[in-house]
Amino acid sequence: MLLKIKSAVLVIWLCSVALTMQAQQKKQVTLEDIYQKGTFAAKSVYGVNWMNDGRYYSSQVQDQQNRVYDIIKYDVTTGQAVATIIEGEDLKPEGSSQPIQFDDYSFSSDEQKVLFATESEQIYRRSSKADFYIYDIPSKKLTKLSNGGKQLYATFSPDAKRVAFARDNNMFVVDLGTMQETQITTTGKFNSIINGYADWVYEEEFSFAQGFHWSPDGSKIAFYTFDESQVPEFNMQLWGELYPQDYKFKYPKAGEANSVVTVSVYNLSSGQTVKMDTGNETDMYLPRIKWTNNSNLLSIQKMNRLQNTLELLHANATTGKATVVLKETDKAYIDVTDDLIYLKDGKSFLHSSEKDGYNHLYLYNMSGKLVRQITSGNWEVSSFIGFDETNDVLYYMSTEVSPLDRHLYSISSKGKSKKRLTPAAGTHTINMSHDYKYYLDYHTAANVPVTVGLHTAKDGKLIKVLEDNQKLKNTLAQYNIAKQEFFTMKTADGTQLNGWMIKPTDFDPKKKYPVLMFVYGGPGSQTVTNSWGGANYLWYQVLADKGAIVVSVDNRGTGARGAAFKKVTYANLGKYEIEDQVEAAKWLGQQNYVDKDRIGIWGHSFGGYMALLGLTKGEGIFRAGISVAPVTSWRFYDSIYTERFLKKPQDNAAGYDDNSPLQHADKLQGELLLIHGTGDDNVHFQNAVAMQDALISANKQFESFYYPNRNHGVGGGITSLHRFRMMTNFLERNLLNPTNQVAQ
Repeated sequence: MLLKIKSAVLVIWLCSVALTMQAQQKKQVTLEDIYQKGTFAAKSVYGVNWMNDGRYYSSQVQDQQNRVYDIIKYDVTTGQAVATIIEGEDLKPEGSSQPIQFDDYSFSSDEQKVLFATESEQIYRRSSKADFYIYDIPSKKLTKLSNGGKQLYATFSPDAKRVAFARDNNMFVVDLGTMQETQITTTGKFNSIINGYADWVYEEEFSFAQGFHWSPDGSKIAFYTFDESQVPEFNMQLWGELYPQDYKFKYPKAGEANSVVTVSVYNLSSGQTVKMDTGNETDMYLPRIKWTNNSNLLSIQKMNRLQNTLELLHANATTGKATVVLKETDKAYIDVTDDLIYLKDGKSFLHSSEKDGYNHLYLYNMSGKLVRQITSGNWEVSSFIGFDETNDVLYYMSTEVSPLDRHLYSISSKGKSKKRLTPAAGTHTINMSHDYKYYLDYHTAANVPVTVGLHTAKDGKLIKVLEDNQKLKNTLAQYNIAKQEFFTMKTADGTQLNGWMIKPTDFDPKKKYPVLMFVYGGPGSQTVTNSWGGANYLWYQVLADKGAIVVSVDNRGTGARGAAFKKVTYANLGKYEIEDQVEAAKWLGQQNYVDKDRIGIWGHSFGGYMALLGLTKGEGIFRAGISVAPVTSWRFYDSIYTERFLKKPQDNAAGYDDNSPLQHADKLQGELLLIHGTGDDNVHFQNAVAMQDALISANKQFESFYYPNRNHGVGGGITSLHRFRMMTNFLERNLLNPTNQVAQ
């Protein structure tokens, strides 16, 4: 018996040694792998356009020489390529021997023409301009859309006869039969009047840049006009020349003047423009416009400046007369969504609301009378995909399984026959065909990169896997990858918070490890989701290899858990959020495997703000922190975002100041690394300057670094490699190594 026991022990020991050797043989993830070599670059399916015939879709695919992109036609039922619609080599402008290199493409409604965007230039987060070309498929003729300069948001009319675009703050239309260009607005002027696209703050906070829409029959164009003449200018210096260049743009900070926004409709046959009547109040928002299925009826969403009242207006496109058909109020604020669908019968529409405490779908008649609530429960409709009216099936994304997951569901307009179509746990992103027969499912989960599958919409049946990222999975298998694990914890008042944790692969529960907490924490956001973490997840592998545990916890105020959980932070941003992060740090410090004296925190943007609060209001629990591109006073940030959550500073000064890191600089404990890009048009470098000044005045030592001309992301290419190497070195000095010495 003794011999058998010794033999068993020997086998166990040999297995342990073998596993250890196997782990040691695996490669360690390096910063160069992540940010320079593209070792872990994930593949996907790009440039998908569903064809009119629901049996086919198109996608852009590089040719065998990797010189140009072809437009390939695929059979949905098999997932197989069946034809090449456009050879990339055929896309040669007249007089040129070289084909264009396009960034994006779109078909006309009759699929006889294609609009190609080339030489795109990014402006802000969602805006860009490009040289557009029209390609006629039957004749294989490529024609430049306009010679007057780069265009913004070139869009085919629904009847495929024209293209509308914006340029230099004005609107234009090109007749594709004659290629005659007509300018339909003349008032546009930089930093004064914008026609046809959004000003900076609408683009950033209402999430759209294109500010015009064709009527269903192509006879009219509804467009925004932004009068930003009274909006204060922000001056951002651009470095590199002998004399720095000033870039001045209109940026309304909290409490300051916004653009005066109007909506007009241009009639192509008469050449007349009619302004829609949205009332006498000009200090308000028009966050969405959308045509109903009637080409003479435009819907306009209107909000008061505090964003706690939403009105849905129906406007006569010929007269401009508008009627309020739906009004919703909230004691905190109302989130703007794209969940508004007008039914083809012209008698009703679908809309989403949080009015029962969770975001759900409702059916109304055209007068705004509620017909019924379609979805209900203590979970959220995270987005509305569409409505197959022929078969009475609505498709939507939901958190019903878990706030960490996103799944596709179908349900009838009567709220019956609900069906979950995505069985795999994780996060699903759906691209549905126009006829609602098929969809592409971009699926990820924790530790699992994206898989793209083609499915039937009726039952979710998989037709074909279009991309499984097996090459990336094989690569990951060669590296020392620590798994992301989920957990929950409760705060002192009993609130349950969701979190994830990455431990070193050689984790020993008898040892004590340093912890780095990653935080964002802003209203409606989430960092704790069952999804592939991308570059940050891979950076955490570098830290885990160096002996760190990495943790993220979603505090109160974050999303997917209902309005009460999200809106508890209203009028007092930062208070409950940092209390929860401090409680999470204390909870971690109580775990036997955590060194409570070596807990750090880092974040970017709102997360950078949270990191600063952690080091100042965090009761000394954080030994070190990294704050990237932080807001340091909400008085510095834009009107729409800030006032939505804090009201105007004139009406809620304490809400702006009580949790501003500037007011708590004298409480700084622990080591701080403060990073910002000087070209940040969103969270201005001014925030970092003010924080540094406050810390200096409080005689507090810290480290800081600025990135010349980099924007809010402070990344891309060599910048990301540089930044994350610096951040890693900082953590090695101040958190990971007990002796505070840099690892050699």
